[in-house]
Formats: sequence, structure tokens, C-alpha cells
Amino acid sequence: MSVDVKYTTEATATGGRDGHARSQDGRFDVALSTPKELGGAGGDGSNPEQLFAAGYSACFIGALKVAGQQLKVKLPDDIAVTAKVGIGPRSAGGFGITTDLTVSLPGIDRAEAQRLVDAAHEICPYSNATRGNVDVGLTLA
Repeated sequence: MSVDVKYTTEATATGGRDGHARSQDGRFDVALSTPKELGGAGGDGSNPEQLFAAGYSACFIGALKVAGQQLKVKLPDDIAVTAKVGIGPRSAGGFGITTDLTVSLPGIDRAEAQRLVDAAHEICPYSNATRGNVDVGLTLA
């Protein structure tokens, strides 16, 4: 499969889960800390799972907007997607993540909302990147 790349960005992390991450343009600049549940000290920094959750939820809203255009459905301005990301040991070894997306489409008929969510899941780059590798749950709020 080839991708016709329209945008490229990069970020550099140093120090791992207790370090720092910054985009090349400096607009994204965050301290990182390991959650206590993963054996870390906790701390004020973010962690990769939080960053993944923020990215996936924002990207999924973009995919919902594309799906709305394709299906000719006007979307409400107050769309919200909450991504819950879990991490833990895999039965096959190493670590894995899980993701559950809760989608809020106020004012849209439930059947129509489900069509939008299903279409967005096929469009979203995060969904396409995780398909077959990460368990992704989809729930309408």
C-alpha cells in the first residue's frame, strides 16, 4: 500500500518515559513522566498513552467530518470523541495497548450516528494504523 503524503512532521523524545518530547517547530513541547501504575514516580509530565489518546480522538473527529461530507450529513459543532487508552503486558510477550473511543454526536439520530462512526473508522489514519494490531472499541455516547 502506498500513501500520497501531504504533510510530514517530526518530534524528538529524549529520556524515554521520564524525559521530554518536542516537535521540530517547537509548537509541541512536553515533559514526560511514567505513571505509578507502570512503576514510575508519577509526576507532572504527560505519557505516551495520553498523547496517543489526544491524537486519536482529534484525528477521529476529522474523519467524522469527512464521513459527514461523504454521507451528506450535517454534523453538530459540539462533536466530542474521548479516547481511553490502556497499556499492559501481552500474552504473547512484550506490551500492548487497547483503545476505546466514545463518540458524542448530539442531535443526530442513533442509526445515522452509527453509520458516521463506522465510516469514520474506515477513514481515520489512526484507525487504519491500528487495525489488526490494537483492540479498538467504538461506542456512541
